Amino acid sequence: MALEENLVIPQHVALILDGNGRWAKKRGLPRTMGHKEGCVTVEKTVETAARMGIKYLTVYGFSTENWKRSAEEVGALMQLFRYYMVRLLKVASANNVRVKMIGDRTRFDKDIIEGINRLERETKDNTGLTFVIAVNYGGRDEIRRAAAKLAADCAQGKCTPDQVDEALFASYLDTADMPDPDLLIRTSGELRLSNYLLWQLAYTEIVVTDCLWPDFDQEELERAIRQYNKRDRRFGGVK
Repeated sequence: MALEENLVIPQHVALILDGNGRWAKKRGLPRTMGHKEGCVTVEKTVETAARMGIKYLTVYGFSTENWKRSAEEVGALMQLFRYYMVRLLKVASANNVRVKMIGDRTRFDKDIIEGINRLERETKDNTGLTFVIAVNYGGRDEIRRAAAKLAADCAQGKCTPDQVDEALFASYLDTADMPDPDLLIRTSGELRLSNYLLWQLAYTEIVVTDCLWPDFDQEELERAIRQYNKRDRRFGGVK
């Protein structure tokens, strides 16, 4: 299936990767196998998005709430993350992709933090797609951290309360150097934001698909972009 030439490709696509566990359960497999297959799908999606000309692709990798899962599942996810970071470096290099992590990385083990830092450092000069992974990320936590940093700067005289507008506040967010998402895609049919990019999604177009994340492919991405092209984006105004 080829995209029509007159379709507008969104500059920034955000993804909520839902359904790994259900994908595995349907096949009588452990949940960890669903997460592993989901990582394969992420790799393919990064390559597809880069070819399409999408500039930013942001995925919800691990939320602040995911620590509530069983110790066994969290441990397996951490091991998978370690393995995936090595794979991702190869994928990024092959596709001229810059990798960025958002969220509070301080809670991870030292070797994972070092792996994240290496990914960002070794891909920072790539000029193609910027692939953003939200890890130990929560929208409310991001806003809390931004407010704390802004309050500290105000206390130190670097700014005053009357200078705080949306642009200044946004500059304290994890996504300070990025445009807001144009399109949010959530897989597996769930109709909620799950504490994801709460500030940034204010005027984002949302497409939900029943497809479970490990089954997500180029056709599903193209279908979502077609839906996006049918939307009339008014940003609160009138046309």
